[in-house]
Amino acid sequence: MTSSPTPEQIAKMDADQLRALLLSQIKVNSTLQAKVIEVQSTNAELQVVVKYKDAVISKITLELALHKRFRFSKKAESLTVEQRHLFDETLDGDTAQIEQEELDKLPEQDKVVVTRSLQPKRKPLPPELPRTEIRHEPDSTLCKCGCQLKRIGEDVAEKLDYQPGTFSVERHIRGKWVCDECETLIQAPVPAHVIDKGMATTNLLAQVLVNKFADHLPLYRQEQIFDRTGYKLSASTMGSWVGQCGAALQPLVDALRTEILKQSVLHADETPITMLNVSNKVSNKTSNTKGKDSTTKKAYLWAFATTQHADIKAVVFDFAEGRSGQYAKAFLEGWSGTLICDDYQGYKALIKDNKITEAACMAHARRKFFELFAANKSHIAQAALEQFNTIYAIEAQLQDIPPEERRHRRQTEIKPLMDKLRQWLLDHKIKVPDGSGTMKAIDYSLKRWDALCTFINDPHTPIDNNWVENQIRPIAVGRKNWLFAGSLRSGQRNAAIMSLVQSAKLNGLNPLEYLKDVMDRLPTQPYSKINELLPYNWRPAN
Repeated sequence: MTSSPTPEQIAKMDADQLRALLLSQIKVNSTLQAKVIEVQSTNAELQVVVKYKDAVISKITLELALHKRFRFSKKAESLTVEQRHLFDETLDGDTAQIEQEELDKLPEQDKVVVTRSLQPKRKPLPPELPRTEIRHEPDSTLCKCGCQLKRIGEDVAEKLDYQPGTFSVERHIRGKWVCDECETLIQAPVPAHVIDKGMATTNLLAQVLVNKFADHLPLYRQEQIFDRTGYKLSASTMGSWVGQCGAALQPLVDALRTEILKQSVLHADETPITMLNVSNKVSNKTSNTKGKDSTTKKAYLWAFATTQHADIKAVVFDFAEGRSGQYAKAFLEGWSGTLICDDYQGYKALIKDNKITEAACMAHARRKFFELFAANKSHIAQAALEQFNTIYAIEAQLQDIPPEERRHRRQTEIKPLMDKLRQWLLDHKIKVPDGSGTMKAIDYSLKRWDALCTFINDPHTPIDNNWVENQIRPIAVGRKNWLFAGSLRSGQRNAAIMSLVQSAKLNGLNPLEYLKDVMDRLPTQPYSKINELLPYNWRPAN
């Protein structure tokens, strides 16, 4: 680098030499200014990345501390192999979901910075897998100045795809086109993806989700299945995908919840789910054992569904740490209408405190007598069952008729039978011993009689709660396979994805095709049009 001239040397320069010196200094200053701007820009990007990392770290630190404390505690020694797998799967999913949720909070320009800075390096996909080329080129190869653009290269991104039984690779090729005259460079944009720069196609992501939430296969079992298929896909990687997909699909589940709360009649039910207890102190009240070192505790999956008579078919699951009525109240906040539910006290407070009409489940009332008959062939129970069966036989004929006709026939045909049944119950109540099984069955119906009769005057209210109980029934299968939820966050994520899977099945859709298409479109779908992707509105993009 040439040293700057001394004042004495400058004094001896003529006009041309001074002009040359000034121009060189301007050039040097411009270069320095450009470097300063570059450093400032880099510093600004680093601040964005650091801020994002701090937000993620602050949330993950506590969860990791709890998980590690549990993982290396004495009570963790009692975990089965399957429970240990689920524990690790939960941690991977929770971490990925937290990262995705924090990323979604950033402005678009900051998302680009963070994604570019934190993009992990991954191993190339195996060369022996079959490849399919998908080319992305500009709509026009003419420059704005009128010249023909020249192709000078390309960027290639590979994604792992899966069709049942076969792995393959999609090669997304984006050509680079330049104008020799004005040096303009153009390139087709990177296609939007539900997991930005992720290696899995939506085909593969949908397959993992359906395997887990429709076919109830834990990720460690999927790892074994995929390994036999020809590619070793780790449960850890799939756990991260589930977490990221859960975060991406949550707005759709929120929209589904908003829509079902517009209905005037809803089913409600709940079922227990065992959850790993990673907290420092285990409460005896929430634990499913009396010991202080229990590895698990009882949580609940709540289900809220539209009825068979509603104009939409949907169910939303809500995972909560307990069975208290406060959880149902939180879900139904601001809603008023008719709630079809069982005799659980948690619903009683909800119905009392809100503008909600209770509709009791006739199947529960009938079941009391069925159990009595199955136990000792009671003649009283048999007589009661015959009356219930007559009512159900008429109701079965009213499912596919207009609402007003259903109301009329219920009032003219079923109400007299209900009145007869009530009188029969009252007559036999004075004939059976207090505290007997028969007395308990009779009292169950009589104490809820008004609620049992709600359906008679409302054609949109079903006779029982069997519809939502059928939606929860697959959870019992899942319960045997996943064993439990790994954390509150993972339970809520599972509930959200299951809401979409089960609602898709309710509407006669293939969950695999539905989730694949939804995840293809979700990254570019305007939020104002998100309802188009709800299961009962969904139409394939192609």
